[in-house]
Amino acid sequence: MSLKDQITEDMKTAMRAKDSERLGTIRLLQAAMKQKEVDERVVLDDAAIVAIVDKLIKQRKDSITAFEGAGRQDLADKEKSEMAVLQAYLPERMSADETLTAVKAIVAELGAAGPGDMGKVMGVVKTRLAGKADMGQVSAAVKAALAG
Repeated sequence: MSLKDQITEDMKTAMRAKDSERLGTIRLLQAAMKQKEVDERVVLDDAAIVAIVDKLIKQRKDSITAFEGAGRQDLADKEKSEMAVLQAYLPERMSADETLTAVKAIVAELGAAGPGDMGKVMGVVKTRLAGKADMGQVSAAVKAALAG
């Protein structure tokens, strides 16, 4: 079953269970997917859907930080629950050690030597590790691998 079909089935299940919070989050995800399909006139594959989910999770993390800083724990809790629903659609993430190992292999493969090659390395790393690793960890691993 594709990720898109899974999301649709989960929406139906949430409707039947009258789980309004989960339903709202899934509808938000579907709206983002539909927007991308309409804007770019493409049919999304699983990798593109994972990228959208990643983006939505990053937005939730930023919102949580802002809400907690402003003393609005009620809104931060709502964002946390949405983030939990969205994380169910991500594949299992690589650990920090696995990410560093993969990045070092790519750096060696490209023959990159120094911070000047970061753009070249990140381009390859993003395509290979998209959806599998946290891009914040990936960026730090690339900097560490190129530093020496």
